[in-house]
Amino acid sequence: MSVDPVAHNRAAWDLQVESGNEWSRPVTPETIARARAGDWSVVLIGYQPVDRTWFPSDLTDVDVLCLASGGGQQGPTLAAAGARVTVFDNSPRQLAQDQLVADRDGLELRTVLGDMRDLSEFADASFDVVFNPVSNLFVPELAPVWRECFRVLRPGGTLLCGFLNPDVYLFDNEAMDTRGELIVRHRLPYSDLTHVPAEERERLWGPNAPLEYSHTMAEQLGGQLSAGFLITAFEEAPHHADATADWLPGYYATRALKP
Repeated sequence: MSVDPVAHNRAAWDLQVESGNEWSRPVTPETIARARAGDWSVVLIGYQPVDRTWFPSDLTDVDVLCLASGGGQQGPTLAAAGARVTVFDNSPRQLAQDQLVADRDGLELRTVLGDMRDLSEFADASFDVVFNPVSNLFVPELAPVWRECFRVLRPGGTLLCGFLNPDVYLFDNEAMDTRGELIVRHRLPYSDLTHVPAEERERLWGPNAPLEYSHTMAEQLGGQLSAGFLITAFEEAPHHADATADWLPGYYATRALKP
């Protein structure tokens, strides 16, 4: 069955907002006040704050694209820290969370709806930083993402990206989620559409869950390099919620520069 991943995951993430997904809960006014005073942090992977040295030392008037980063968290925090922020996301409800914080706390912030593989809304060399927390698992291919990120960054600009370790997709989901057992089941690369029957997906996650796709390290790291980026830093963190956390990294993060 052919499925449009953009349309499906747009509707799915709108529903995630309604159900209170933790990545859709707006930051508090206290978080915004601290960010305005210079005390801020954001996450790319799990609950691990990004090393502040990955960012420009002063965010004042830095143009930041928060890519597939709606939910009222990273974008408003960076705006409060002084950046000129555009939040780009596939879910109108996720973007509404960012606008809610902006309206509540008097922040300048732009929201744009779209697919992360197509940033044609933006001119070449529009941004100093692209901030992309774990989200590329929701699109089936990555090469267009890296090409577009490279295009919209200014020379010397920075791509900060978090992504899922593809090895977490090896394991049987039900055994992992219900019993904490790591049973190898899936060949990689993984797709919800090809590796798990629709009835099983509905039983485990509900009929309207977002669709996920694994991506090889060659697609993640090699893809950034092929697009022209120079990777200058690399971090890892355990998955924040599943049984792999005690056994292997669940997430990776890269800092990459456009020469």
